[in-house]
Amino acid sequence: MNGNHPGDLEAFVETLRSLDRHPRPEVRKVFDPKAPVTVTRAPGRLDVMGGIADYSGSLVLQRPIAEATFAALQPADKPLIEIVSLGPEPAEQPRIFAMNVSSLAPEGEPLSYAKAREFFQGAKESHWAAYVAGAFLVLMRERGVRFSGGARILISSAIPEGKGVASSAALEVAAMNAVSAAFAINLEPYDLALLCQRVENLVAGAPCGVMDQMTSVFGKADSLLNLLCQPADLQPAVPIPPEITFWGLDSGEQHAVAGATYEEVRTGTFMGYRIIAGDRDRWDGYLANVTPVEFDRDFSDLLPEEMSGEEFLARYSGTSDAITRVLPASTYKIRRPTAHPVHEHHRVKAFRELLLGSRSEEQWTSLGELMYQSHASYSACGLGSRRTDTIVEFVRAEGPVRGLYGARITGGGSGGTVAILGRADAGPAVARVVRRYQNITGYSPFIFSGASNGASSFGSLRLNL
Repeated sequence: MNGNHPGDLEAFVETLRSLDRHPRPEVRKVFDPKAPVTVTRAPGRLDVMGGIADYSGSLVLQRPIAEATFAALQPADKPLIEIVSLGPEPAEQPRIFAMNVSSLAPEGEPLSYAKAREFFQGAKESHWAAYVAGAFLVLMRERGVRFSGGARILISSAIPEGKGVASSAALEVAAMNAVSAAFAINLEPYDLALLCQRVENLVAGAPCGVMDQMTSVFGKADSLLNLLCQPADLQPAVPIPPEITFWGLDSGEQHAVAGATYEEVRTGTFMGYRIIAGDRDRWDGYLANVTPVEFDRDFSDLLPEEMSGEEFLARYSGTSDAITRVLPASTYKIRRPTAHPVHEHHRVKAFRELLLGSRSEEQWTSLGELMYQSHASYSACGLGSRRTDTIVEFVRAEGPVRGLYGARITGGGSGGTVAILGRADAGPAVARVVRRYQNITGYSPFIFSGASNGASSFGSLRLNL
């Protein structure tokens, strides 16, 4: 492989060319060895700053990680979508799924998104396939594509699932990119990211913002993706100074963006925005455009700490969020979730300016303080967790004197991965945090320490097996 491709590509190609030796016959037969396959790659991401404020229009700063998902696709005459997903370990049982293309377009008309969600959520063991097969449906509905045949697809991912590092976005991006390349569907990278978000929101039913897909598509290994989520304004990447770097430590607490807590906080945020905006929205539909001074002066005290869905619907009818809905029988936190994106947007802008400014120990310490503030704000919203708090406490205990400046919970919160900022030579301090954490929990964290370019840099490869 040439130097333009990441090191993990060679291992994936070797996997493809050794499928005939796999113990499972379904895997051995996944491809016709006489026909070429299209290969794509998409990395996960480390949420450095911004996180859940993306759905409120915040600026976010994201780093694509070294770990990635590969997809290999071969068009087939038979109108069947066959998907095999290999586990990260050779001995792990692969996941296998198949469906007729006509199931996505009964009587020639694409299935509604609501029906698709119902179909994929009906069997828990096959819900993962929504992130792959959903690409076909979204292309049918959004681009008018019609598939006369089917496809054989192999997925292999090094991204641990449930860690809050966008494993689902990487899967969507790799799959959608493979489908568009193999079937000669012209998609610009920006459209690729937005269509993948539709797969996640409307087919898989996970209410995420757009930062994960944009990072998986556009991320660069030497910088932070700089995205204003209004809805997806890609701004010049922010170089990472060579004196510092970022790590991610997996807490072992399962993160789930589709879980009730994340969805409740998102719903409460939009409820608060509806209360603030009233019938005259002065902020273009984005809560992040409310300034911290304006929020604290004019709105904070007007918002209830919490409110029942029934009372909210009686007074305000609904929210502007097309992804979530207010349930009458539920009670939602309002004030803290509404305050979070207002202040997070301000923190992320300050973080970006510090990174672009002069380089000094004081600068790195200020960056770390902004991360600690973000972490505390997550907890105030109800999205913290005991184990991620422990990791952050251990990082704070190491401190700047040992090269660690800050840490925060990432992504959808409620567990998952903690992002750590430190000097580039602070690996020993991170190792001490890992040992202390392992000693008190018995869990050995996965360490995310590298970076790689996004799917738009990789493009696609056509390989003969």
